[in-house]
Amino acid sequence: MLTACRLRTGSGTASPAAPQRYGYGEDPSQFADLHLPAAGLAVRGVVVIIHGGYWRSTYGAELGEPLAQDLAGRGYACWNLEYRRAGNGGGWPATFDDVAAGIDALAAAAGEHGLDLRSTTALGHSAGGHLAVWAAGRAGLPSGAPGAGVPTVPLTAVVSQAGVLDLGEARRLGLSDGAVENLLGDPGDPERYRFADPMTAIPLNVPVYAVHGMHDATVPLSQSEGYVREATAAGARAELVLVPGDHFAVITPGSEAWERIVGLLDDAADAADAGDPGPPVGG
Repeated sequence: MLTACRLRTGSGTASPAAPQRYGYGEDPSQFADLHLPAAGLAVRGVVVIIHGGYWRSTYGAELGEPLAQDLAGRGYACWNLEYRRAGNGGGWPATFDDVAAGIDALAAAAGEHGLDLRSTTALGHSAGGHLAVWAAGRAGLPSGAPGAGVPTVPLTAVVSQAGVLDLGEARRLGLSDGAVENLLGDPGDPERYRFADPMTAIPLNVPVYAVHGMHDATVPLSQSEGYVREATAAGARAELVLVPGDHFAVITPGSEAWERIVGLLDDAADAADAGDPGPPVGG
């Protein structure tokens, strides 16, 4: 059952409303914080923020808080999603179940606040980029797979910020001390690795903007390059967007990389508002 409570924020003069927390399950990590623009400000679109941290419990939704605050000030309604991670009850399949359920829980919150979900972009950083692109392909998963079925809240675009988009390569490279196997477990079960990998869901029917810092030493650029190459070859709408900075520039409001991301969110909202997904976004 979806539950809500109002969160305390600082006492400054910032105009966006205080975020409201919604629980979508019994676990303490099953929640999302809804950030709304100031009263009277038209809602530009809805953004689902999915934080990174190589799927480990060391990192949480606080990583998405500055992004949500910045975007709410620009007129976006933001759903800053938390989920169970490896080390606190997550991993396969719980992390995937949570991301699916957490995004779908946005429907009830949107109903309370009169939000139009026809423009709903997922914005995910690092491991969150993986989960955002995975979530956009949920409808294509076979019955019984985590997250399978028709989403209650379909995503209309994805902006991946240095996303881990090729789990096969990430596993071969042993990124972050074997983070992929830490997430998915049993290496003898190829099915779960296939269902979890965005590469196997190509082509998606929504645009994917793969943003990557040119000096990222945490997630290799090849993760974004390879995904875009395969997606465009399959006729999907995908674009590689190179930006200045390292792995964290893309989640630093005020940076050049962040302003480029805001521009992509604006483009996605414009396309959804027009009711026209448009031609392929690039290659």
